[in-house]
Amino acid sequence: MNASRSLAVAATAAVLALPACGASQEPPASTRVPTPGTAASAPGTTVAAASGSADIFPGASWERTDPGAAGLDPVKLEAIARDAGASQSTCLAVFRDGKLVADWYWNGTTADTPQEAFSVTKSFTSTLVGIAQDEGRLRIEDKASAYLPAWVGTPSDGVTLKDLLSNTSGRHWDLVTDYVTLTNAPDKVAFAVGLGQDTAPGRTWAYNNAAIQTFSAILRKATGEDAAAYAKRRLFDPIGMDHSAITHDQAGNTLMYMGLQSTCLDMGRFGHLLLHGGSWNGRQVVSRAYVEAATGRASQDLNGAYGYLFWVNRPGRMAGATHPATVGVDDGRPVVQWVPGAPEDMFWAAGVGGQTIQIDPGTRTVVTRIGSVNTPEGIPVFDRKGTARVVTEALVRR
Repeated sequence: MNASRSLAVAATAAVLALPACGASQEPPASTRVPTPGTAASAPGTTVAAASGSADIFPGASWERTDPGAAGLDPVKLEAIARDAGASQSTCLAVFRDGKLVADWYWNGTTADTPQEAFSVTKSFTSTLVGIAQDEGRLRIEDKASAYLPAWVGTPSDGVTLKDLLSNTSGRHWDLVTDYVTLTNAPDKVAFAVGLGQDTAPGRTWAYNNAAIQTFSAILRKATGEDAAAYAKRRLFDPIGMDHSAITHDQAGNTLMYMGLQSTCLDMGRFGHLLLHGGSWNGRQVVSRAYVEAATGRASQDLNGAYGYLFWVNRPGRMAGATHPATVGVDDGRPVVQWVPGAPEDMFWAAGVGGQTIQIDPGTRTVVTRIGSVNTPEGIPVFDRKGTARVVTEALVRR
């Protein structure tokens, strides 16, 4: 699927209401990669001591273990995978303690098939901003207008990079603009930068794709490098994401709000990096302080489920991807969790149609899932509620 087609599918899916529930059914024909008993380390696999325990990092490939050895119930894992397959998943993978526990593939995909991960991309954008900050190329407290001259002297002059990361920039947002007009714009940076300001920064939380797309120009200005090339050099290559890339729009701008092409196994590497506070086998790819700020708590008061382009599970007042929240208007919402019953320190990179990277520090697990945005009628989307079941249902030993 090319980038334009992927964008169109995402836009359509985002504005359609998904069914709330549905009966489970057997998944379509799938290819499941077997999970044999604990194997010797794969070539290149390294083990490093951290926090008093042995932390395993994959080399060219993941070391495998079986569910029982990993403290997970294999029967319950298979039941979760059946539900994932029924919901048009194309891959699902479970990792624990740096080893691949199980992975499944459907609809003609394999472990090496890159697929569109939609808004999972946003969390990679956040991480690139963190890396650039670590290098002293920018600060998230900077005004975005320092990198976007068109905003100087306008109502957007006070918007900071932190506002953009938190989705509280106040930049213009409505469903048609963000999911249709932006989708069809050949130069998405020019379109996004040219939009107006709806509210003062910090007054409204909105899942603003156009605002996030401005990071393409911001990162280029800050680093002197195309953001996709920067991602490859500073993030993908250091952790071995060899089957991943971020794509571009027709004008050559790196896509920042979607556009990541990846695999479940590659996305597992990103989750494993975050599980270790941004460290990869002794190399600090992104600072622990940034990872904790981005994923450890809400970054603002309007949406308790949102950090810096990551979704978090801390109790708070919730806002959704198509339902903004404004100070003084939406203050009476109940305090809930994004996934009730799941650990409070669990967090996600998530995208439309249930694209997921789930990280649970307490159980040292990572779960990744990619799938179609077109879920069959009557079948619930297999999203973070489905992947959370690995911890809430299948875990038998902490």
